[in-house]
Amino acid sequence: MIPLRHQRTVARAAAVEGFGYWSGEDCRVEFRPAPPNSGVTFVLRSAPGIAPVRFPVGLEFREDRPRRTVLKNGKHRVEMIEHIMAALAGLEIDNCDVWVTAEEIPGCDGSAQAFVDALDMAGVVIQSSPTRPLVVQQTVRVGDSHKWVEAQPTTTGGLSIEFHLDYGPGNAIGRQSFAAEISPEQFRYELAAARTFVLREEADALVSMGKGTRVTTQDLLIFDEAGPIHNPLRYPDECVRHKVLDAVGDLALAGRPIVGHIVGCRSGHQLNAELVAALLKQEQQQVRRKSA
Repeated sequence: MIPLRHQRTVARAAAVEGFGYWSGEDCRVEFRPAPPNSGVTFVLRSAPGIAPVRFPVGLEFREDRPRRTVLKNGKHRVEMIEHIMAALAGLEIDNCDVWVTAEEIPGCDGSAQAFVDALDMAGVVIQSSPTRPLVVQQTVRVGDSHKWVEAQPTTTGGLSIEFHLDYGPGNAIGRQSFAAEISPEQFRYELAAARTFVLREEADALVSMGKGTRVTTQDLLIFDEAGPIHNPLRYPDECVRHKVLDAVGDLALAGRPIVGHIVGCRSGHQLNAELVAALLKQEQQQVRRKSA
């Protein structure tokens, strides 16, 4: 029997300001309370007098983009939502309107810490409706022999994630593994502060394309062969912890808490979304079998 908890939203509004890594554009994010069963919705209000555009979080609004999770509605997008989604899911906040003033979410320091701090300041309200978890009944895997992610049934009644990162020889990231039970306490202290990371050659290539020109080595972890440049690690295994953080955010595309054990190997945003799609399909098939 899966233990159910009641849904939660923020008690009051709270804001975070910064700039987007890709665009360099300033953006203000404001978390606002939302009613039960409404889920998380991003609301883009780019200028006074322009009607806001709403992006309910779900696979049907997801657009496949490299290195980030993006929602699209018509000609509009909100980009880099994974750290906000990780903060909300990690703190078990089910319903929230996230108002933004630009299409790209602020990168802050490359982690979810600023969003967690804002949400903690806002506080939480327990709502009347129970959650409806997405329970993993059978093992599901997506990907290939080189990179993959799978969901396994669990008896813990919650979500756990383990990740195996392998950057191969000749760099300072190398191989790292990390596993965590995803609870608000574990997320706050073990995952929220883990930052985005790139190799120096990857960062240089992005800058050459006109991306990330406002970003410095203080805004995320940029690795050369000796380690992160001018930015000490917060954890010895910070890179793999960040991959777990990203997975928490991407799995929230299900729109419901997931009950299961997730194992990832060299996977990323696209495979995480494919796993959510596979789990929702599995649930639909089980419902049809029961009703047949």
